Amino acid sequence: MISTFTISLAAVFAILGAILASFTGVIAERIHTGQSWWSGRSRCNSCRRTLDVLDLMPVVSWLMHRGRCRTCKSKIPGAYIAFEVALGSVFALSYLHLGLTPVLPIFLAFLVVLDFVVMYDLRHTIVPMLSAGILIVLGVVLAYLQAGSLPAVVPTLIAAVIIAGGFLLVHVCSRGRAMGLGDTPISFALSLAIGYPASVAGVVFSFWIGAVIGICLLLVQRGRTTMKSEIPFVPFLALGYLLAFFSGWNPFFLI
Repeated sequence: MISTFTISLAAVFAILGAILASFTGVIAERIHTGQSWWSGRSRCNSCRRTLDVLDLMPVVSWLMHRGRCRTCKSKIPGAYIAFEVALGSVFALSYLHLGLTPVLPIFLAFLVVLDFVVMYDLRHTIVPMLSAGILIVLGVVLAYLQAGSLPAVVPTLIAAVIIAGGFLLVHVCSRGRAMGLGDTPISFALSLAIGYPASVAGVVFSFWIGAVIGICLLLVQRGRTTMKSEIPFVPFLALGYLLAFFSGWNPFFLI
């Protein structure tokens, strides 16, 4: 049975994750337009009113104002609250899965950067290479901490190289039409972060999730989404790898 202390601490991590998701959302929105992400007050995109505390509370503000600006009543995209809930939930799961260990803060930092990359890729269909580099560095640290020694890291490193190499090969052979170049470093970083053999399951889950969502988009958005539409794959990678990490489910048992 989970203790009250564990539940309370998980709730704290969930709140922290939601707050950081709100912050990374601001960065993802500003950095593409050349705005300063470390200074300046947030404003409503419609009426340009400066937002205050009542507007900036993760999840709560969106629900309290029914997803609209308090002043002009323009709709606030549900993606904001979705990312806040998602990162908050993953933060809580990470604490429950890893415990208060040296791995936890590094893994949470990895999740924050991954959250930014997913947001940015969804909005601009571009993977920022600096963020991808940071993910790889954090992935290397996580691989070592979870393996415990350099020899034990070798299987994880080999799997990561093979997986990333496969993504790169698809990109080169399709001339970028089937797979973007940015998916290669992200798959490498994720493979390092969750280790072998979970990384192999993560790839399988990513393609399964991508296939299901792609088919749903084709059915729901007829005429707007086609087989040639550009759909970011990094969100599917993030979902697939995290599913493999937290569930421990091996899809190859089904084959």
